[in-house]
Amino acid sequence: MSTVAPTPESTLPPPATPTPGAFPVKPIAAATVGHAVEWFDWTIYGLFATYFATQIFPKENEDLALLLTFATFGAAFFFRPLGGWMMGRVADLTGRRGAMLVCVALMAGGSFVIGALPTYDQIGIWSPLVLVLARIAQGIAAGGELSNTSAYLSEVAPAGRRGRYVSFMYIGTGVALLLATTLGFWLTRTLGPAKMAEFGWRIPFILGGIFALVGLFMRKDLKESAHFEEHKAKAIEKVKNPLLTTLRLSPRSVLHVVGTTMLFAVAYYTLIGSINSSVVKKFAKTNPEVGQNVFMALTISIVIFIALQYPLGALSDKIGRKPMMLIFTVFYAVAMVPLSSLIKPDLLSLTILYVLGMSAFAFASCILPAIMAELFPTEVRSTGIGAWYNITVAIFGGGAPYLITWLNQNQMGDRFFWVVSAVAAVATLIILTMPETRGKKLD
Repeated sequence: MSTVAPTPESTLPPPATPTPGAFPVKPIAAATVGHAVEWFDWTIYGLFATYFATQIFPKENEDLALLLTFATFGAAFFFRPLGGWMMGRVADLTGRRGAMLVCVALMAGGSFVIGALPTYDQIGIWSPLVLVLARIAQGIAAGGELSNTSAYLSEVAPAGRRGRYVSFMYIGTGVALLLATTLGFWLTRTLGPAKMAEFGWRIPFILGGIFALVGLFMRKDLKESAHFEEHKAKAIEKVKNPLLTTLRLSPRSVLHVVGTTMLFAVAYYTLIGSINSSVVKKFAKTNPEVGQNVFMALTISIVIFIALQYPLGALSDKIGRKPMMLIFTVFYAVAMVPLSSLIKPDLLSLTILYVLGMSAFAFASCILPAIMAELFPTEVRSTGIGAWYNITVAIFGGGAPYLITWLNQNQMGDRFFWVVSAVAAVATLIILTMPETRGKKLD
């Protein structure tokens, strides 16, 4: 495997060290913006899939085109573990900074390619093939992004304030989602369904590529984690098979990463991608405003989601990570099926659904990066998070949009929410066995 050559020591910025009472604005902003770009680019695919499906795939069968579009969405997930392993290993050997630069660059390239992609009518089978290649690149980038950003922010944070620091990852994510849904609302209202399918769907991808270039510029002067500098020799000298090492030395940590991630992935891609496409597909012909209502409801819920991140992150530094995760999993286990009755075209029903779902999701998002970083030692932290988090996301997140689309097309859409509740119940049982990691000194 080829790796990114480390930057010569003489040109590297000095390491970033946790300072009691000081808040490292620049490192947090640089780390957060890349993660935000990843989520923006990943989210717009799900949000706008219903508009570009028949542009990239044959338009004779709209249902099949949408299924193939979400199959491509799901396929990209299965390259996330590869990206998590590759970029995680690079980060554990050479530093978080270099891997984070590569991830945001790949995301930028993928977005530009999709935004400029000729249609099926223009280049035939090459159109979906190039889409798949672009999504593979973004899958590799996304696989490395969360693990490296989680490791970096957790390492530059004081132990007693780690929940507060890592909450900024999903503040950035929330802002990115807000931009995506606001853009979707404005585009659907301004252009209408026909022009959205013709060219409007390209606009978010081009903007995503531009945002990624901004993130790349902000990260170029990022300082390496001082904690990593102190422990990097362990990864080079002692860890030859990092994935086997995580299984051999930290099998419970692997289980707990899977347990905390499985519902996280299902919940997010259900709320952001699956329900959106299902509602638009089901009601667009009878209610032309349904697309606007979906994007408005999502926008309202995401504003609340952003507002909750820092307070909930701070709360986790006081009461612990485990109670916060249990609030999230128990809510989805109990409430998901009743909430599915709110999948209607009107704004009020959709707003209640999204606000409750995203508020519960916030209890997990504000602390998940900290939990995963606290479960693994420094020498395999990025690799361990990158591989096991992304394997779980590939299985549970990648399959969710496809499954709900297939069930809807076969008049069994309600069954999907029983699946979500079942996943939540299993996640709850796993998290009950998880140790409390609040305030832990990183190994």
